Parts: sequence; C-alpha cells; structure tokens
Amino acid sequence: MSVAFSTTVARIGVQSVFGRRRGVLLFVLPAVLVGLAVLVRLLVGEDELAARHTLYGLGLVVVVPLVALLATTGLLAPEIDDGSISYLLAKPISRYTIVLSKLAVAAACVVAFAVVPVLAAGLVLRTGDPAFGLGFALGALAGGLAYCALFALLSVLTRHAVVVGLIYLLIWESLLGGLLDGVRWLSVSRWSAAIAEPVADVPLVDGLGMGYALVANVVVIVLGVWLTGRRLRAFNLTGDE
Repeated sequence: MSVAFSTTVARIGVQSVFGRRRGVLLFVLPAVLVGLAVLVRLLVGEDELAARHTLYGLGLVVVVPLVALLATTGLLAPEIDDGSISYLLAKPISRYTIVLSKLAVAAACVVAFAVVPVLAAGLVLRTGDPAFGLGFALGALAGGLAYCALFALLSVLTRHAVVVGLIYLLIWESLLGGLLDGVRWLSVSRWSAAIAEPVADVPLVDGLGMGYALVANVVVIVLGVWLTGRRLRAFNLTGDE
C-alpha cells in the first residue's frame, strides 16, 4: 500500500495533542520566550550577545525540544498506553501513513509554537537585523523536525516517552552538551545552532559546519520515521508489545 497523508489520522492527532493538559504548555513555552525577549530588549537594547544567549540558550536548547517532545509524545504514546492505537492499526492504512500523518501534526506544532516564536523573538531582540532572527528560525525548524523524529521513535519504544525524553534533553543535550566538545557531533541542538550560524552571522558552535548539521538532521529524520514505522508494524491490535 502506498504511503500517503491521512486527514483522519491527522485529525485524531490534533485531538490527542490539544485534548490533554500538556497542550496548554505549547502555548506557555513560546509566550515565555517572546516575553523574555521583550524584557531583554527593554533592559539592554539591541545587544548581540544578550540576543544570542536568549535565542540559543532558551530558544534552541529549551523551547524547541520541549515543544517537539510535548507535541510528538502526545500523538502516539497516549494512544498506545490506553490501547486506542488499535483503532488505527485495525484500518487498512499503511503504518508509515500513520507515522507521517502524526508527524505532520507535530511539525505544524513545531512551526507554530517554536519556529514562529523564535523568529518573533529574534525580530524583537535585533529589529535592525532581520537575518538574525531568520537564522535562528531556520535552525529551530531543522532541529524541531529532527527532535520530532527522535521522540516519535521513543514513543513506540517505551511507555514513558516523556520522562525518557526529558532525561535525554537534560543529560545529553544540556549537561553533557555543555561540558564535552565531542557531544556536538551527536547533538540536535548543536546542529540547529550550526544551521543558524551562517544566516544569523553569529558564532555559536565551534568546529561544526552547516553541511554536516544538515546531513545529520536529514539522517535522523529519515531513520526516525523508518524505525518508527517498522516498530509500529510490530504492534498487535491490542497495542501490546
């Protein structure tokens, strides 16, 4: 069966994300980012260093991955937990159609609640340099899509996807990413920064080129979608492993 987008699956996905309490956080996170950007602008003006730390330290490292985590795990993990995934698995729909349709919803959430707010915050912080905000927005988009693919796979591997995802973000992306230089080669947030660098024209990550970051993002997205689809095909109709 050919892989295609399913509006029915996407609609169920939207209900899964916004029909739960975690959906509220999708509105809170961008509000915090933009609000802090306004505060920084009022306090220090168009300071490049302050703007860089705000968009990178809060935007790319915190808001983008958390939005992707909340959106993606809210699409598959709850349905697997309560067994309602059996409704979709019983239909004559390709498992990859389910995955891609769900991820389309997650990607839309990333654009609406991470990419656009990062762009808006960049324009607030550096009004006279629109390329600054655009660069970080591109990095947020690339990183957000990679995170969605990772967290989608996590959702079908464990019933505690949110907890495991938070541990991954805190330990690998934040703690070890700030302590060990070698982590940058396997860090989505560092890839996002490398993609933002040339457009925003600011130094963010040493020794990591945009070309590598783009290829790494594509590899993670493709592998994440493929492995998630394969894993989903292994579920029986009760959603049990």
